[in-house]
Amino acid sequence: MKLRAVLLRKNDEAACRKILTMTDPGHVDRIVKEIRHAQGEFTRDALFSRAYAFPVLLAFLVAAFNQLSGINFIIYFAPRVFELAGLDTGSALLSSAGIGLVNLFSTLLGMYLIDRAGRKTLMLIGSIGYIASLATVSWAFSSGASGLVVVLSIFVFIASHAAGQGAVIWVFIAEIFPNNVRTKGQSLGSGTHWIFAAMITLLMPSVLAAFEGSTIFAFFAAMMVLQLLFVVFLMPETKGRTLESLAEGLSRHEHARDGNRG
Repeated sequence: MKLRAVLLRKNDEAACRKILTMTDPGHVDRIVKEIRHAQGEFTRDALFSRAYAFPVLLAFLVAAFNQLSGINFIIYFAPRVFELAGLDTGSALLSSAGIGLVNLFSTLLGMYLIDRAGRKTLMLIGSIGYIASLATVSWAFSSGASGLVVVLSIFVFIASHAAGQGAVIWVFIAEIFPNNVRTKGQSLGSGTHWIFAAMITLLMPSVLAAFEGSTIFAFFAAMMVLQLLFVVFLMPETKGRTLESLAEGLSRHEHARDGNRG
């Protein structure tokens, strides 16, 4: 992204070529040509226009699903959730510390795998882990299963998030927008994420008072079924592709949708 700023904003092609010679010496001319082509093709700066409708949709959905998984609810209210599952206060706090450790090591795993397995693959695996763990927690609350079942399922949930959605979201929303609206697109994705996070934080005390744990976790599991459908049918794989080829591909997708509607 640094070399794109050098070429597009400073118009310093020599410096851009110098950077590319150090990082990808075999494809300097091709990459410079792609950047120049993308600069000429995407000239509008209005993010909410038809040309960028598909990446806007992708950024909104991946950010919204991140919070509709219930991740911040579980992190913020973990002691309360474990107490509802029948654990005493000391065990609940100790289990909350376990969430932090699982989150740390799973995040490192996600960082290792994201450029090897791919963004979409991690999202698929994470979505399945979400659904299985959340459905198990919902069942445990409704059936009165032991608190250990809830704790282990929450650990699986945290691992699924950290190695999946948690690792992918910030990389993905930075990749799907063309150069001239990338900062606006990232702001949209980040803003959507934190607005949903704030809503979850504000609403959950009331939700916990009004609904049983089984209902709350069943809702989050249902949202993750929708995320799985999103990943399978809408989410593109961005691993190993240049930002310019992604921008061109997503633009063609939008043009194809327009043609199908016509």
